[in-house]
Amino acid sequence: MKFDPQAYGRDVAALLALDGNGGRLMPLASGRCSSEAALAQLKTAAAVDLFPSARAPEAALSGLYLYFSCLDQSHQISQSIESAEGSFWHGILHRQEPDPDNARYWFRRVPSHPIFAELAQAAAEIEARFPDTKLAPDGRWDPIRFVGVCERAGRQPGSPSYQAALEMQRAEWQSLFHYCASGGSGAL
Repeated sequence: MKFDPQAYGRDVAALLALDGNGGRLMPLASGRCSSEAALAQLKTAAAVDLFPSARAPEAALSGLYLYFSCLDQSHQISQSIESAEGSFWHGILHRQEPDPDNARYWFRRVPSHPIFAELAQAAAEIEARFPDTKLAPDGRWDPIRFVGVCERAGRQPGSPSYQAALEMQRAEWQSLFHYCASGGSGAL
């Protein structure tokens, strides 16, 4: 999976450059805003200005806040989005708080999504490097199952399962962000 921050325009690329260019490994739980500069810029940005031709500009903005672990701001946006993408971001946010039961609730509102096949492929690639990790054992992406994976991995910082969960969470963020921020294909 190749993530290109330039694909979302100069302003979004500049924001992502403040912390990892879209490749940041976000914490599995209890992160705090990783860039005050990004937070300040995002607070003055309008979703339609950042993502003028996006499929889901508000959802993309929620995802940007989440990328920087600005959970309160992401939550404020995602809870008002009445779509699978809003529920998906909402579920990720609650998984990271951590509030696993609330995360599962929101993921149940996303029984399928166009990026699930891409996430299953990413899981297979990560599992190949971390063979004892079962991210998608049946070859299908299940965000509810991933909540449990993150809970278990969070109790073993530094372990292969922890690293695999971090990498899978990044792949999940990149795929969903691309889907929301782009105007066309869901695939990276």
